[in-house]
Amino acid sequence: MIRHKSTIYGGKLIAMITLVDTISSCWFGYDQGVFAGVLISTDFKAVFPETLDANISGITSSCFFIGAFLGSIAAFVLGDKLGRRKTIALGLILNLIGATLQFLSWGLPQMIIGRVVNGLGIGLTSTTTPVYLSECAKSHQRGMLVGIGASSNVTMFALANWINYALFSQTGPMQWRFPLAFQIIFFFMIAPLLFFVPDSPRWLLLVDREAEALDVLARLAGKDIPMDDAGVTAEFRSIKSAIDLEREDRTPLMDVICFRDKTHNFRRLILSCGTQFMQQFSGINALGFYLPTLLTENVGFTEEMSRLIAAVNGTVYLISAFGSLIGIDRFGRRKLMMWGSILMGLCHLIASLTLRESDADISKRELMGNVTTAMFIVYHVFFGVTFASTPWIYSAEVNSLGWRARGAAAATATNWLLGFVVTQYTKVGIDNLKWAFYLMFAIFCFSWFPIILLFYPETSNRTLEDMDHMFIQNPSIFVYGKPDMTQHIRPLSFIDAEAQRIANC
Repeated sequence: MIRHKSTIYGGKLIAMITLVDTISSCWFGYDQGVFAGVLISTDFKAVFPETLDANISGITSSCFFIGAFLGSIAAFVLGDKLGRRKTIALGLILNLIGATLQFLSWGLPQMIIGRVVNGLGIGLTSTTTPVYLSECAKSHQRGMLVGIGASSNVTMFALANWINYALFSQTGPMQWRFPLAFQIIFFFMIAPLLFFVPDSPRWLLLVDREAEALDVLARLAGKDIPMDDAGVTAEFRSIKSAIDLEREDRTPLMDVICFRDKTHNFRRLILSCGTQFMQQFSGINALGFYLPTLLTENVGFTEEMSRLIAAVNGTVYLISAFGSLIGIDRFGRRKLMMWGSILMGLCHLIASLTLRESDADISKRELMGNVTTAMFIVYHVFFGVTFASTPWIYSAEVNSLGWRARGAAAATATNWLLGFVVTQYTKVGIDNLKWAFYLMFAIFCFSWFPIILLFYPETSNRTLEDMDHMFIQNPSIFVYGKPDMTQHIRPLSFIDAEAQRIANC
């Protein structure tokens, strides 16, 4: 039995699916970086004088996160109903509408509506594309491929900062309208790809479209691979058996919330949300949206120098984020997150102490300002290698198939909601707490280490179907000291369990 004829298969097909996730992440990253330069543009402040108030400036930035939060909630509801491709397409249309409203804005209400609609679209796509890719990729490639998308997020974050710096000399509306309009290019890059890629085989099996799922698995396996190929049918049976097991264990929602289901779906959802909580309260968006403002008002640099430093910092961040691809599968998710928490915490601690010294002794302000700036840049290096991509990979992996879209949606919603909180109150927090604002982030970062050590299982080098077995066999919330839960090499017991699933199907 030969699969449907197609010119896209094997490596080409997985590359195209990776490209869907990558370009989606590029739009996401660009939107995170572009508005920092927009806010300090002279013409923007003239057109929207209300943003001179710190609270109004905060809501203008952070309303994007509210939209993205709502988009993630929509993905929670729609992700398994529409499928991965249709959910992504809906998000892209909302992105296009929101971006257009922003760069054509003539009043603050229109700007805010545009940012909310843009956020809705980003919430849908940022939730769905990592899940889509993770459901199509092989276990030994999954971390790297999803990491490419997350790292591409940083690429566009860096580009947005360089565009902001390049437009510094502009005095008219081009200084802020062009950066907001530039994002529309992403729509025309990603939308055509959706016509050539299939839906996820795991989602197709979830909705009982078995023939289509088998066809997609064969296409992913390579050129001229028949649908009855032994490897294809073995993977099909393993996935189907895992779905059947989940359906047999289907329990009332209250039992799921109380951890009374065998596969511990709610616990896994909390773990995935926790990684996004850690990412946001490490302070990344506090610096991402306000770094030029912080360098100008708190460290003492000129506006031009602040933009240049932000652009250089974005480039360093970009390089370090792609550096994470080297270690994400080699060292595992746990080790990257644990060491990242300590290193980021040290950067925040040193930055807070140097700012304190700068306030206490004005003669040291230049020296302490340089050290603070260096710590902000080093922080982005450590964040890029560890927490830039790991939470997105983890939340796309740890949840069961029946809960994967919902778990990823809840995790992404957590990211956006806390991003709103951090972005909304960063300016106010710095104005009131000054150096102690960064000390708060240092304490948060240090606290992540024991939490990850004790509660977070490893997800690298495991099939997505391994995750159910892992939680069924290890129902305790504590994972420390349990090799099957913490080693980054796939345990032998998981290989045996997969063979048993295939045999029983």
